[in-house]
Amino acid sequence: MTGGFLAGLVAGYGVAIPVGAIAVLILGLSARTSFRVGAAAAFGVATADGLYAAVATLGGAAVAGLVAPVAGPLRLAAALVLLVIAGHGAWRALRPRPVTRAAAGRGALDTPARAFAGVLALTLLNPATVVYFAALVLGRADRAEPDPLAAGLFVFGAFVASASWQLVIAGGGSLVGRVLTGPRGRLVTALLSSAIIAALAVAVLLPG
Repeated sequence: MTGGFLAGLVAGYGVAIPVGAIAVLILGLSARTSFRVGAAAAFGVATADGLYAAVATLGGAAVAGLVAPVAGPLRLAAALVLLVIAGHGAWRALRPRPVTRAAAGRGALDTPARAFAGVLALTLLNPATVVYFAALVLGRADRAEPDPLAAGLFVFGAFVASASWQLVIAGGGSLVGRVLTGPRGRLVTALLSSAIIAALAVAVLLPG
């Protein structure tokens, strides 16, 4: 019974730990706003990973085959969304106006609900995740006789792993935000975050 959960846990950490644009986005959100916003974004990522793990356990090779033809357009869409987020973050950081609590809440991803929905949608644009989970599911020894309980535990393990790691990233961003509380510090972190996200968006378009 625990085998499926542990397999999902390992799979979830495997896809979550490599630092990419989403991790930088969560870090920047927590630093500029609050841990609540970063945590909501973290659960958005975990929800997407859990959904993809569930799809992979149900569909396996068929799902991977369906995703492959649209991988290119999805990668392009993800890159464009990341570039928009990077540009919006830089524009808000450079715009000369006082930052109030009400104004901070009007950002694209600056509330928990918006952060969750936006990062969930952005993470779902990554077709490599479902292919990754499908490959792991197909490689397991019990694939010939799928056990619904084991499959459910696998999905739950992937969700727990993703959520725990992304929450660590959100916590790190919150600590950075507390250290860099001045206007200049927040300006630097916002511009740095936008620059990294833009660079990673370009990297998404490059052939792997």
